[in-house]
Amino acid sequence: MAKVFDPQLVLRDIPKLLAYLPETLLITIISLVIGLILGLGIAMVKIHRVPVLDRLLAIFVSFTRGTPILVQLYVTYYGIPIVLQYANYYWGTHLNVNNVPGLLFVLVTFSLNEAAYNSENIRGALQAVDAGEIEAATALGETQWQILRRIIVPEAFVIALPTLGNALISLMKNTSLAFVASVVEMTARGQIIAGNDYRYFEVYLALAIIYWGLTIITEQLIRLVEKRITRFQQQQAPQPAKKVNFNLLKHPASVVKRGETLD
Repeated sequence: MAKVFDPQLVLRDIPKLLAYLPETLLITIISLVIGLILGLGIAMVKIHRVPVLDRLLAIFVSFTRGTPILVQLYVTYYGIPIVLQYANYYWGTHLNVNNVPGLLFVLVTFSLNEAAYNSENIRGALQAVDAGEIEAATALGETQWQILRRIIVPEAFVIALPTLGNALISLMKNTSLAFVASVVEMTARGQIIAGNDYRYFEVYLALAIIYWGLTIITEQLIRLVEKRITRFQQQQAPQPAKKVNFNLLKHPASVVKRGETLD
């Protein structure tokens, strides 16, 4: 009877899958950065209630949060070529509809998904910033951009960091869906390996171990950043004033050293 489960194959497949880790990290980092920038913009629009744009972005956030990311990936995969065809027809462009790289579909989908989820987290963090500090900065004559850069964004980042960290972990695990757009990352490579020897269990177990390890490392890095930021804030916080020892005021002679006399 052949081996039903072979641990040696798991150990063999892990290095082969790790060779495609850069693609997974590339998708994660680029989508995270774009998602944070767009999420900050959406949060600012919703906070200031910009007419029309506020309602349009609310619909976008509701749609994105209410649909599976796999469905969003399919919509992007089949939708972008249709948009390019309309652009060629109405604007006279000559965009190659059949030569769109699969990585573009993935980055667009994941970036917009992150923007929708992060916008709510960032909006809550921005509104949680102490209004007294903003008023004090305004009284000192700082501009809105200076207040945003020096006070609001740093404090909001500390507040939103745990939630953003969870979003980062979810994004990293969601990159396993990139194979839908023909992007070969770790999961797609695992399917290719399993298709060669039909040892699917060992391959997917190896993938699970890798993703589990990445999640643990990411969690530890987030905790380390939180500790560093907390320690920095404690160092920057004003030191409490020293309490006056009223006993010295009542008995001043008690502080005179032995052998000395008071003038």
